[in-house]
Amino acid sequence: MKNRWLMILCAIGIHISIGSVYAFSVITDPVKAIFGVESTTVKWAFQITIFTMGLSAAFLGEWVNKIGPKKSTTLAGICYGVGIAGTGLAIHLESLALFFISYGVIAGIGLGVGYITPVSVLVKWFPDRRGLAVGIVVMAFGLSSLIFGPLMQFMFENISISTTFFILSAIYFILIMLSASYIENPPEAYLPKGYQPDVKDTKTFSLTEITGKEALREKRFYLIWFMMFINISCGIALISEASQIAQQQLDYTPMQAAGIVGLIGAFNGLGRLFWSAFSDYFGRPLTFIIFFVIEIFAFFFLAQIGIAAVFIGVLMLIISVFGGAFATLPAFLSDLFGNKQLGTILGMVLISKGFAGIFGPSLYNYVMAETGSLDITLKVFSGLFVIALLLSLLMKRSVGKAYKEKIELNSTSV
Repeated sequence: MKNRWLMILCAIGIHISIGSVYAFSVITDPVKAIFGVESTTVKWAFQITIFTMGLSAAFLGEWVNKIGPKKSTTLAGICYGVGIAGTGLAIHLESLALFFISYGVIAGIGLGVGYITPVSVLVKWFPDRRGLAVGIVVMAFGLSSLIFGPLMQFMFENISISTTFFILSAIYFILIMLSASYIENPPEAYLPKGYQPDVKDTKTFSLTEITGKEALREKRFYLIWFMMFINISCGIALISEASQIAQQQLDYTPMQAAGIVGLIGAFNGLGRLFWSAFSDYFGRPLTFIIFFVIEIFAFFFLAQIGIAAVFIGVLMLIISVFGGAFATLPAFLSDLFGNKQLGTILGMVLISKGFAGIFGPSLYNYVMAETGSLDITLKVFSGLFVIALLLSLLMKRSVGKAYKEKIELNSTSV
């Protein structure tokens, strides 16, 4: 029997590598100068990456379940390592097409497979602490930009940009492969010592155990899909512009802005840990309602804040909630649909990230181009969160009714 806490360490190694994608705003300005294009063109690589992540997570989810976590993690390491190395080659050759293929498609596949594999493993090892276990790991995903954002900026200023990507590729590949050597699923019907699931505990007990195809027939699947789509659209748009917003709103230098990107990584990571643990105690439906209430007001007022410390504080609150939704999602899906094909179902929901990765930044760029106002742009996103709040209220009502029916059924059968 392998140690389940070491399994968390393996998952951290994977997520801290692939999470470097959230430091993309540091890459934008140096790379656009090399290719001689506008920043919006360069940012398409990030959007393609997120889109590919969603598609690969969805369409490879069932295959990942079949081949097991060791082989799927190895695939993730190869794809992500080759994709980042290819990015360095594209910059060296000044090939924009190769840049999109390497960073956007190849690394995106590694990102998708590398994301779903560890979380689907951990919910099986930690049925008693699903939210906390996944939160610790996806915290690493969020914290990655805290490490790699400033590191990338430092390396860009001291060595060539292409060499930077070659070095980063080797680091990511080694970390993921070391994790792949240990990670695996627990034995069938595994339960931690001393833990007995209680059907009356609606925060830890699954409503049902169904397949991905069966989940597609559930109304709750579409509620959570669109809740995540809105949250990701708004969050990705903000993260992809973080460095530029810091330079414009706060008059920061590129290096100072890279520090903000690093701070975003810290709050993205810490928010994932805090909110996932919070959801273990207060339930996933209520946690999502709180997310959207916070984001409605935060997006509405952010651009109107003139004090730098307050502006950064509200921005970090938004980022913590954005990360918290990702950390809470796998446990929420386990609550709703069980662990039978959790990786597959998680992948299908992450298609929302693929579309949101294109929709969010594109909407941001369009509104900014039409209005020239960060305030109006963020108010548009605030309006989207009103829709997400309504969906989350419907979800809470649906889940509460379903749990009540299940508890009554179990009580009758006993």
